[in-house]
Amino acid sequence: MTVFNRRTLMKGAAAAGVLGGSGLTDWAKAWAQASPFRPEQGATLNLLRWRRFVEAEDAQFNRMVAAFTQATGVRVNVSSESFDDVQPKASVAANTGTGPDLIWSLYSVPHLFPQRCIDVSDVADYLGKKYGGWVPLAEAYGKAGGKWISIPVAVNGGYINYRISQVKAAGFNEVPQDTKGFLELCKALKAKGTPSGFPLGRATGDGNAFAHWLLWSHGAAQVDEQERITINSAETRAALRYAKELWDTFIPGTAAWNDSNNNRAFLSGEISLTANGISIYAAAKASQDPKQREIAADMDHAFWPIGPIGKPAEIQLAFPMFGMTYSRFPNACKAFMAFILEAENFNPWLEAAQGYLTHVLNAYDSNPVWTADPKNRVFRESAKRSFPAGYKGPINEKAATAIADFIVVDLFANFCTGKEDLEGSIRVAERQLRRIYR
Repeated sequence: MTVFNRRTLMKGAAAAGVLGGSGLTDWAKAWAQASPFRPEQGATLNLLRWRRFVEAEDAQFNRMVAAFTQATGVRVNVSSESFDDVQPKASVAANTGTGPDLIWSLYSVPHLFPQRCIDVSDVADYLGKKYGGWVPLAEAYGKAGGKWISIPVAVNGGYINYRISQVKAAGFNEVPQDTKGFLELCKALKAKGTPSGFPLGRATGDGNAFAHWLLWSHGAAQVDEQERITINSAETRAALRYAKELWDTFIPGTAAWNDSNNNRAFLSGEISLTANGISIYAAAKASQDPKQREIAADMDHAFWPIGPIGKPAEIQLAFPMFGMTYSRFPNACKAFMAFILEAENFNPWLEAAQGYLTHVLNAYDSNPVWTADPKNRVFRESAKRSFPAGYKGPINEKAATAIADFIVVDLFANFCTGKEDLEGSIRVAERQLRRIYR
């Protein structure tokens, strides 16, 4: 049996329309001559990014890096780390004043140290005017103190992944789009011996997505608009009770799951439904194993169900890129960020990512990746449906700390696993939030 996880190399042909070889280089050289962002003489950049999950995305990213170097003379050294390691390494760099020039990170990481981030308002203005404006989520993650401290390159959309045949066998034609119906589906799947499973471990992507959906869909939040702590509420209690009912339908062991376990469980047939990016589908579709291809043909994606709040209430994994103020080459940092989001680069990069990356500039709504395969379609909307980290409050150092400390994830894990009772789970979360929101 082939075992997959989120570090599995996902095979995929290069997207149609990619400028290859000398074509990309020639365009890049012309861009460098006309660009308002001129790198410093002799500049070299060290870039830290999260470790790729889709091989074709990484290959296209590296083509852009090579073209940028050939066009500008700026060598870019790329290193990668797991999701869970990017934030600690970025924080060490910010605290010590040494490390990568550029960091492509997750969620609200630059808001942990906004004073250490290069002001990139000119890059954001240039790109926004040229490409139809930024979605509101991008501005929320990109700005601090009235200026842009990062360029939100993309979002990784995470939605319900499900086996079509097993959902139908459980008596449902599709995944219900309300939380009540969704719970009934999960109960029916368990009764059929084809349970669901969602991570309640400290999974940076999937664990946060599941826990924040539980909280927000019931109208609860950590804080209000004035940053007053509101976690101790009737809505939080309703969310916890619902989560426990849902948890009881899961395959055992999900409290220890990280961002790879649900991928493995789905592709091995242990579960029939989970939440994830498009990486499960991409892996199965690209596999040479006939059983994996059967899974790809028998799976689809659905939006997170709507809860009592009455509207989409989800957190999607933002990927902001930012330059550090200690860098000797801030102009080169700006030039690189502008370069990768130009249409000649970004359109083929989106296609190569196969839906794993979702744009945050409106002009890219029409990219062919969203219509080439109907199973990709829901991911196009992820940046427009997502609440920012720290909702209902602003994104700042406090909100960034709260998500880095997994407060919402632990709230649900503590109650569902029995580590704390309902009131005890809320007290723990409230105490942690009071240390942050002082």
